[in-house]
Amino acid sequence: MSAVRKVGVVGWGAIGRVVGAALAERHVTGAELTCLVDNRALGDSAPAPQVSFDDAMERCDLIVEAAGQGVVREWGERVLTSGTDLLIASTGALTDEELAKRLLSAGPGRVYFTGGAVGGLDLLQAVRSLGPLDEVRLTTTKLPSTLEQPWMDEELLSRMRTATGPVQVMSGTARDVPVKFPRSTNVAASVALAVGDLDAVRVQVVADPGAHHTRHVVEASGAHGTYRFEVAHLPDPDNPATSQVVPYAVLRSLAALVGRTGQIL
Repeated sequence: MSAVRKVGVVGWGAIGRVVGAALAERHVTGAELTCLVDNRALGDSAPAPQVSFDDAMERCDLIVEAAGQGVVREWGERVLTSGTDLLIASTGALTDEELAKRLLSAGPGRVYFTGGAVGGLDLLQAVRSLGPLDEVRLTTTKLPSTLEQPWMDEELLSRMRTATGPVQVMSGTARDVPVKFPRSTNVAASVALAVGDLDAVRVQVVADPGAHHTRHVVEASGAHGTYRFEVAHLPDPDNPATSQVVPYAVLRSLAALVGRTGQIL
Protein backbone atom coordinates (compact mmCIF):
# COMPACT_ATOMS: atom_id res chain seq x y z
CA MET A 1 0.00 0.00 0.00
CA SER A 2 1.28 3.49 -0.89
CA ALA A 3 2.29 5.93 1.85
CA VAL A 4 -0.58 8.20 0.81
CA ARG A 5 -4.04 6.63 1.01
CA LYS A 6 -6.10 7.01 -2.17
CA VAL A 7 -9.58 7.89 -0.95
CA GLY A 8 -12.92 7.78 -2.75
CA VAL A 9 -15.99 9.50 -1.27
CA VAL A 10 -19.41 7.99 -1.93
CA GLY A 11 -22.20 10.55 -1.58
CA TRP A 12 -21.93 14.26 -2.35
CA GLY A 13 -24.38 15.53 0.25
CA ALA A 14 -24.01 17.38 3.54
CA ILE A 15 -21.36 14.95 4.81
CA GLY A 16 -19.57 14.04 1.59
CA ARG A 17 -19.07 17.63 0.42
CA VAL A 18 -17.27 18.65 3.61
CA VAL A 19 -15.15 15.49 3.68
CA GLY A 20 -14.34 15.68 -0.03
CA ALA A 21 -13.40 19.36 0.09
CA ALA A 22 -11.09 18.81 3.07
CA LEU A 23 -9.38 15.92 1.30
CA ALA A 24 -9.06 17.89 -1.94
CA GLU A 25 -7.41 20.73 -0.03
CA ARG A 26 -5.01 18.23 1.61
CA HIS A 27 -6.23 18.96 5.13
CA VAL A 28 -5.75 15.27 6.04
CA THR A 29 -2.06 14.51 5.78
CA GLY A 30 -1.51 11.08 4.28
CA ALA A 31 -4.78 10.98 2.31
CA GLU A 32 -5.73 12.30 -1.12
CA LEU A 33 -9.11 12.54 -2.80
CA THR A 34 -9.02 10.27 -5.84
CA CYS A 35 -12.65 10.13 -7.00
CA LEU A 36 -16.31 10.70 -6.15
CA VAL A 37 -19.36 8.48 -6.50
CA ASP A 38 -22.89 9.84 -6.61
CA ASN A 39 -26.10 9.01 -8.48
CA ARG A 40 -26.41 12.62 -9.66
CA ALA A 41 -24.18 14.37 -12.18
CA LEU A 42 -21.86 16.60 -10.13
CA GLY A 43 -20.53 18.76 -12.96
CA ASP A 44 -17.28 20.64 -13.29
CA SER A 45 -17.36 21.97 -9.74
CA ALA A 46 -16.54 18.54 -8.29
CA PRO A 47 -12.97 18.51 -6.91
CA ALA A 48 -12.23 15.01 -8.25
CA PRO A 49 -13.41 12.78 -11.13
CA GLN A 50 -16.90 11.33 -10.75
CA VAL A 51 -16.76 7.61 -11.46
CA SER A 52 -18.84 4.47 -11.04
CA PHE A 53 -18.67 2.47 -7.83
CA ASP A 54 -16.79 -0.31 -9.64
CA ASP A 55 -14.22 2.17 -10.91
CA ALA A 56 -13.84 3.63 -7.42
CA MET A 57 -12.92 0.22 -6.04
CA GLU A 58 -10.22 -0.05 -8.72
CA ARG A 59 -8.80 3.41 -8.10
CA CYS A 60 -8.90 3.60 -4.29
CA ASP A 61 -7.52 1.75 -1.30
CA LEU A 62 -10.05 3.42 1.04
CA ILE A 63 -13.68 4.35 0.39
CA VAL A 64 -15.67 6.67 2.66
CA GLU A 65 -19.41 5.96 2.70
CA ALA A 66 -21.41 9.15 3.18
CA ALA A 67 -24.51 8.24 1.18
CA GLY A 68 -26.86 6.32 3.49
CA GLN A 69 -27.63 2.86 4.76
CA GLY A 70 -28.72 1.53 1.37
CA VAL A 71 -25.22 1.98 -0.02
CA VAL A 72 -23.74 -0.02 2.85
CA ARG A 73 -26.20 -2.85 2.19
CA GLU A 74 -25.64 -2.89 -1.56
CA TRP A 75 -21.91 -2.27 -1.80
CA GLY A 76 -20.26 -2.79 1.60
CA GLU A 77 -19.32 -6.43 1.19
CA ARG A 78 -18.21 -5.94 -2.41
CA VAL A 79 -15.87 -3.11 -1.40
CA LEU A 80 -14.19 -5.29 1.23
CA THR A 81 -13.86 -8.40 -0.94
CA SER A 82 -12.24 -6.23 -3.62
CA GLY A 83 -9.43 -5.50 -1.14
CA THR A 84 -10.47 -1.88 -0.52
CA ASP A 85 -10.92 -0.59 3.02
CA LEU A 86 -14.29 0.95 3.94
CA LEU A 87 -15.12 3.71 6.45
CA ILE A 88 -18.85 3.69 7.23
CA ALA A 89 -20.75 6.78 8.38
CA SER A 90 -24.24 5.22 8.11
CA THR A 91 -23.86 2.79 10.98
CA GLY A 92 -27.63 2.27 11.10
CA ALA A 93 -27.19 -0.38 8.40
CA LEU A 94 -25.54 -2.57 11.03
CA THR A 95 -28.88 -3.25 12.70
CA ASP A 96 -29.11 -5.98 10.06
CA GLU A 97 -27.13 -8.57 11.99
CA GLU A 98 -26.53 -10.80 8.97
CA LEU A 99 -25.08 -7.84 7.08
CA ALA A 100 -22.97 -6.89 10.09
CA LYS A 101 -21.55 -10.42 10.33
CA ARG A 102 -20.73 -10.47 6.62
CA LEU A 103 -18.99 -7.09 6.76
CA LEU A 104 -16.97 -7.98 9.84
CA SER A 105 -15.81 -11.26 8.32
CA ALA A 106 -15.26 -10.01 4.76
CA GLY A 107 -11.86 -9.14 3.38
CA PRO A 108 -9.11 -8.59 2.50
CA GLY A 109 -10.37 -5.03 2.87
CA ARG A 110 -10.98 -3.79 6.42
CA VAL A 111 -14.15 -2.14 7.69
CA TYR A 112 -14.19 0.83 10.07
CA PHE A 113 -16.97 2.89 11.63
CA THR A 114 -17.07 6.54 12.61
CA GLY A 115 -18.69 7.61 15.88
CA GLY A 116 -20.51 10.45 14.15
CA ALA A 117 -22.52 12.76 16.37
CA VAL A 118 -21.98 11.06 19.73
CA GLY A 119 -19.02 10.66 22.08
CA GLY A 120 -18.01 8.12 24.68
CA LEU A 121 -18.18 5.11 22.37
CA ASP A 122 -14.51 4.31 22.91
CA LEU A 123 -15.10 4.16 26.67
CA LEU A 124 -18.21 1.99 26.32
CA GLN A 125 -16.25 -0.38 24.10
CA ALA A 126 -13.50 -0.57 26.73
CA VAL A 127 -16.02 -1.18 29.54
CA ARG A 128 -17.58 -3.98 27.50
CA SER A 129 -14.32 -5.90 27.95
CA LEU A 130 -14.98 -5.95 31.70
CA GLY A 131 -18.41 -7.55 31.28
CA PRO A 132 -21.90 -6.71 30.01
CA LEU A 133 -23.61 -3.49 31.00
CA ASP A 134 -26.86 -3.87 32.93
CA GLU A 135 -28.61 -0.94 31.29
CA VAL A 136 -27.95 1.28 28.28
CA ARG A 137 -30.32 4.09 27.27
CA LEU A 138 -30.17 6.59 24.43
CA THR A 139 -32.51 9.57 24.12
CA THR A 140 -32.36 11.48 20.84
CA THR A 141 -34.19 14.80 20.48
CA LYS A 142 -34.60 16.56 17.12
CA LEU A 143 -36.83 19.02 15.32
CA PRO A 144 -40.14 17.37 14.33
CA SER A 145 -39.66 18.04 10.60
CA THR A 146 -36.44 16.01 10.55
CA LEU A 147 -38.18 12.97 12.04
CA GLU A 148 -41.22 12.67 9.76
CA GLN A 149 -41.35 9.27 8.01
CA PRO A 150 -43.62 7.68 5.36
CA TRP A 151 -44.78 4.98 7.80
CA MET A 152 -46.22 7.46 10.31
CA ASP A 153 -50.00 7.72 10.61
CA GLU A 154 -51.89 11.01 10.50
CA GLU A 155 -52.43 11.09 14.26
CA LEU A 156 -48.70 10.96 15.00
CA LEU A 157 -47.84 13.41 12.23
CA SER A 158 -50.45 15.83 13.55
CA ARG A 159 -49.09 15.60 17.10
CA MET A 160 -45.57 16.28 15.84
CA ARG A 161 -46.58 19.19 13.60
CA THR A 162 -48.71 20.93 16.23
CA ALA A 163 -46.49 20.21 19.22
CA THR A 164 -45.58 23.06 21.52
CA GLY A 165 -43.18 20.91 23.54
CA PRO A 166 -41.39 17.53 23.41
CA VAL A 167 -43.34 14.60 21.90
CA GLN A 168 -42.20 10.99 22.14
CA VAL A 169 -42.16 9.62 18.59
CA MET A 170 -40.87 6.11 19.15
CA SER A 171 -39.44 3.91 21.87
CA GLY A 172 -37.68 0.63 21.22
CA THR A 173 -34.28 -0.98 20.92
CA ALA A 174 -31.29 -0.16 18.76
CA ARG A 175 -32.42 -3.06 16.58
CA ASP A 176 -35.80 -1.44 15.83
CA VAL A 177 -35.34 2.32 15.78
CA PRO A 178 -32.65 2.97 13.11
CA VAL A 179 -34.67 1.00 10.56
CA LYS A 180 -37.59 3.38 11.11
CA PHE A 181 -35.43 6.52 10.92
CA PRO A 182 -32.72 5.69 8.37
CA ARG A 183 -31.42 9.26 8.12
CA SER A 184 -31.74 10.33 11.74
CA THR A 185 -30.72 7.62 14.18
CA ASN A 186 -27.35 6.21 13.17
CA VAL A 187 -26.29 7.14 16.71
CA ALA A 188 -28.44 4.31 18.11
CA ALA A 189 -26.63 1.75 15.98
CA SER A 190 -23.26 3.27 16.90
CA VAL A 191 -23.99 2.92 20.62
CA ALA A 192 -25.08 -0.69 20.06
CA LEU A 193 -21.91 -1.36 18.08
CA ALA A 194 -19.85 -0.12 21.02
CA VAL A 195 -21.87 -2.10 23.56
CA GLY A 196 -21.99 -5.23 21.40
CA ASP A 197 -25.73 -5.89 21.69
CA LEU A 198 -28.54 -4.32 19.66
CA ASP A 199 -31.22 -5.46 22.10
CA ALA A 200 -29.42 -4.10 25.16
CA VAL A 201 -29.73 -0.48 24.04
CA ARG A 202 -33.11 1.12 24.76
CA VAL A 203 -33.80 4.07 22.48
CA GLN A 204 -36.27 6.93 22.81
CA VAL A 205 -36.82 9.34 19.89
CA VAL A 206 -38.28 12.73 20.81
CA ALA A 207 -39.57 15.49 18.54
CA ASP A 208 -39.26 18.98 20.00
CA PRO A 209 -40.12 22.19 18.10
CA GLY A 210 -37.73 24.01 20.43
CA ALA A 211 -34.80 21.74 19.61
CA HIS A 212 -32.49 24.29 18.06
CA HIS A 213 -29.75 21.77 18.79
CA THR A 214 -29.90 18.04 18.10
CA ARG A 215 -29.42 16.33 21.45
CA HIS A 216 -28.20 12.81 22.26
CA VAL A 217 -28.05 11.52 25.84
CA VAL A 218 -26.37 8.15 26.46
CA GLU A 219 -26.73 6.59 29.92
CA ALA A 220 -25.16 3.26 30.84
CA SER A 221 -24.54 1.36 34.04
CA GLY A 222 -23.08 -1.93 35.14
CA ALA A 223 -21.09 -3.63 37.85
CA HIS A 224 -17.97 -1.69 36.91
CA GLY A 225 -19.34 1.85 36.74
CA THR A 226 -21.94 4.37 35.64
CA TYR A 227 -21.60 6.50 32.54
CA ARG A 228 -23.47 9.44 31.04
CA PHE A 229 -22.67 11.35 27.87
CA GLU A 230 -24.72 14.26 26.59
CA VAL A 231 -24.12 16.18 23.38
CA ALA A 232 -26.03 19.01 21.72
CA HIS A 233 -25.14 19.86 18.12
CA LEU A 234 -26.33 22.41 15.63
CA PRO A 235 -28.12 20.64 12.75
CA ASP A 236 -26.45 20.85 9.36
CA PRO A 237 -28.03 23.82 7.52
CA ASP A 238 -28.29 21.88 4.25
CA ASN A 239 -29.58 18.67 5.83
CA PRO A 240 -31.09 19.22 9.31
CA ALA A 241 -31.53 15.46 9.75
CA THR A 242 -27.80 15.21 10.42
CA SER A 243 -25.64 17.18 12.83
CA GLN A 244 -23.14 19.72 11.59
CA VAL A 245 -20.30 17.90 13.35
CA VAL A 246 -20.72 14.55 11.54
CA PRO A 247 -18.40 15.20 8.56
CA TYR A 248 -15.72 16.38 10.96
CA ALA A 249 -16.08 13.13 12.91
CA VAL A 250 -15.52 11.33 9.60
CA LEU A 251 -12.41 13.42 8.96
CA ARG A 252 -11.10 12.65 12.45
CA SER A 253 -11.57 8.94 11.77
CA LEU A 254 -9.78 9.31 8.43
CA ALA A 255 -6.87 11.07 10.10
CA ALA A 256 -6.56 8.21 12.59
CA LEU A 257 -6.64 5.63 9.78
CA VAL A 258 -3.86 7.27 7.82
CA GLY A 259 -1.71 7.59 10.93
CA ARG A 260 -1.77 11.29 11.73
CA THR A 261 0.25 11.77 14.90
CA GLY A 262 -1.52 13.05 18.02
CA GLN A 263 -4.84 11.31 17.36
CA ILE A 264 -6.84 9.87 20.24
CA LEU A 265 -7.54 6.26 19.24
